[in-house]
Formats: sequence, structure tokens, C-alpha cells
Amino acid sequence: MQDTALETLFFPFVQGNLRWPETGALFLRARDGEPLRREPRPGLDCEQTFKPDADALRQGGFNLVDRDAGSGKTYPLVLLLPPRQRDEARSLMARAVKIVAPGGRIVCSVSNNEGARSSEGDLAQLVGPVDTLVKNKCRVFWSAPLHGPLDPELQSHWLEFDAIRPIGDGRFVSRPGVFAWDRIDPASAALAKQFTPSLQGRAADLGAGFGYLSVELLTRCPGITSLDVYEAEQRALELARINISKASPVPANYEWHDVTAGICGPYDVIVTNPPFHTGTREDRPDIGRRFITAAAEALAPGGRLLLVANRHLPYESVLTQSFGQVRTLAQEHGFKMIEAVKTR
Repeated sequence: MQDTALETLFFPFVQGNLRWPETGALFLRARDGEPLRREPRPGLDCEQTFKPDADALRQGGFNLVDRDAGSGKTYPLVLLLPPRQRDEARSLMARAVKIVAPGGRIVCSVSNNEGARSSEGDLAQLVGPVDTLVKNKCRVFWSAPLHGPLDPELQSHWLEFDAIRPIGDGRFVSRPGVFAWDRIDPASAALAKQFTPSLQGRAADLGAGFGYLSVELLTRCPGITSLDVYEAEQRALELARINISKASPVPANYEWHDVTAGICGPYDVIVTNPPFHTGTREDRPDIGRRFITAAAEALAPGGRLLLVANRHLPYESVLTQSFGQVRTLAQEHGFKMIEAVKTR
């Protein structure tokens, strides 16, 4: 599938509006793709906290940097593909202003249906007037040479958007940009009601987010002896570590991992609210199906998978192919809660 936002990000360089700096650049929320590899990009550092995209960049030979490492380094060019969640995007723009070297530029690209005009306006609030090109149903926009933010107070405020903070009744901490970041997801809450003390032994949570299902599992099921937490978004995994360690003394292991690549077992219990889309709003049931097969491969004989999904998602065939017993525990608010038991 063509990555139109990535393609459009480099359009000003193709057109000659901008030149690639000799001393390199930092690419925030970087993604691999043919537009990134079309021309040499000397000195390019990439930052990505989503494991599948990070793995693709690494396999493509690009240099990945940790977002907390080398915090004093600046770059003459900062590229950014702003995410959909606006507070997270604003925080990244504020970081870009902080990281760009004096006289450097920030370049962003957003598809029209993901809020391109709003993102363009947000960058302009921080840095002043921006130049814009429209291509591929996207907008690419960039700053003039910068010597600090237009509004330092606004920059400081937006940097705080990425701060970890309590949500709800204070049982959990979260941050913008992770799944259901400011609330308890109703599908996960419905699944947690199905956790009973009969769930025992070694457990795993696939796609754990900020750790809600893990905390509920450990709270409701005293027979759980250990927990492995799998999450592809590093920013969410940091939250899960905080929330779970605060809630229970049960030994837990935290894996920044793409579940679709498979997991190690054996487990007695696996719980999951699998994602069913990535960067777009289109359903991706193939992701959930791969979560199910990964769970089946990792469960011990007699092990149990507890899964929640939107009622319309077509998971039944892969469940019956992968497990000996499958039953619907409950249906409510458009969700189905399913238990699948691996054949002994």
C-alpha cells in the first residue's frame, strides 16, 4: 500500500523548495518506504516507538535513535509525520522546535483526511508562517529557518501533553496517543468481568496498552503466578509497567514486541483485546486473526484464551481452526467476549 504522507513529506526536496542538509536530520515517527530510500539521506537518524515500524526501519538499514538518548543533540532538519491524536502531535511539534538547530527547519506531512489543515495551523502557532504544498491528497508544510519558538509558553505547554498523568479514578496513569488513553475502554471492561478465580498459572496479555486488562486479571484471579506483557507501542508499555507494578506483586515481564510475529510460551492463560486497525480507520481483522493464532501456538494444552472483539469482526473461523473448544461468554454494547480452550 502506498504511504502517501511519506511520499508527500519529501515532495519539497524533489521540487527543489528544500535541500537535504549535509549534516543530517532527525525523522520523528519515522516510517520506512520507497520514498525514504529513493535518494541518499546522509546523516539521517530515525525515531519510532511502534515496534513494527521500528523493525522495518532497522531492517532497511536506517539508524534508529532512542527518544530519551542524546537529548542535547540538535539537527538542521527535523522531519515529522504527525500522528492522528492531536495532543500527541502537538507535543511532537514542540519537541521538534526544541531539537532543531538554529537556522534549521521543521517539515511535516499529513493526509487530508487525518487533519492536515489543523496540523498545519498547529505548527504555524509554534513557529510562525509556514510554506505548504499539496500532493497525493496530503499537505506538506515547513517552517522558515528557526531560532526558537514563536511562543515559548505555548511550546512549554505542548511539551507537557506527553507527560504521564492519572486518569479516571486514579487507579491508572496514561498519556495521549496510546489506545483509549483517557478512559477505560468499554470492550476491555466487558472482558474483565469474565475473569474468574478459575484462571490460574502463567499468563500473558497481548497488546496490553496501558495495562488495564493485566491489572484486572491480577486483581480478580489470585491464582495467576506470573505475567508476560506484550505491547508494540513503547510509550504504552512504559505505562503498563507503572500500572501493573503498582497494582500487584506478581512477577511481570514487559516485552516491546509485535505479537503478529509470534510469542513464546507456554502459557496457561492469555487475555487480549486485539487491535483491528493500524494508522488508518479501515478495519484490519487480519491483525486480530494473527493475535489468535499466536495465542494458540503459545498456550499449553488445556490453556485458555479470553478475547474481546467488536461483534462484526470475523474471528470465528480462525478460532475454531486453532482451538478445540470455543464459546461466547457474553455479548454487550456491540462486543463479544469469547473463551477458547486449546486441545489437550
